[in-house]
Amino acid sequence: MADGPGRIAGLIQGLYQLEGAPRVDFRRPAGEPALAAPDSVSWRVFKNPVALFVGGVSAVILELAEPRVRTGVWEHSSFRTDPLPRLKRTGLAAMVTVYGARSTAEAMIAGVRRMHDRVAGDTPAGAAYQANDVELLDWVQATASFGFLEAYHAYVRPLSAADRDRFYAEAAPAAALYGALGAPASVAGWETHLAAMLPRLERHGIVLEFLALMRKTAILPAPLRGLQGALIRAAVAITPAEVRAVVGLGAEWDLGPVEGRLLRLVGAAADRLPIQGAPPVEACLRMGLPGDYLYS
Repeated sequence: MADGPGRIAGLIQGLYQLEGAPRVDFRRPAGEPALAAPDSVSWRVFKNPVALFVGGVSAVILELAEPRVRTGVWEHSSFRTDPLPRLKRTGLAAMVTVYGARSTAEAMIAGVRRMHDRVAGDTPAGAAYQANDVELLDWVQATASFGFLEAYHAYVRPLSAADRDRFYAEAAPAAALYGALGAPASVAGWETHLAAMLPRLERHGIVLEFLALMRKTAILPAPLRGLQGALIRAAVAITPAEVRAVVGLGAEWDLGPVEGRLLRLVGAAADRLPIQGAPPVEACLRMGLPGDYLYS
């Protein structure tokens, strides 16, 4: 039987591989750069599973507050009926975008764009949407950058103002490939973007349905599943207060101080723990760097 750390490592690796799909080899082609550099803020942030979980949930809360994005996601995906494979696909896409060799990332993103070409319709209120609409892509990119950055900053390690701006700017090459041509390139850009979008956001039961699914779906490995509720509350905690008010996430969703301290301890520990076989470690090896390059 594998030891505790080895078993957890194997389970975490499994989060990045899809059943029945070809394995993505982050070690190949040897020496080929990713869309972001190894010394980027992005490579530091995305290696942390706490930042990924918390940031991803917060980003989806923001996305689902926008009616066109909400309708497109809820009516054209299997999230409601089988959320775990969808979550794995999203997580793998993030890993390939940040750590995959540029040719691998470009091919994957082109495939996502082709799939999005088929996602179109009307919201219940009659507003037309198309998944590859630049305005919607900009919002999805903006919310993802915000969520992952704020989760790392709050629960792993505080980042300087310069590093926070760098994180947004580093996303530009991937954002352009996805078609998000007006995504924010700085913290100030995010704040301006949020202010412009806020009047279009609205309350809807699907936000609560999403959070309920996140609570009941066995996403984390069994030894860590007790943290799942706290991670979801942590995601709500970093969601901008004005958006929480719009979507109706009140004090009942607040993160307790003890939970917050525990998550920061877990986040800081995970930031120093390379997982053999995980995309960040494999990408470092592809670039001729030590496997623990991002963790020292």
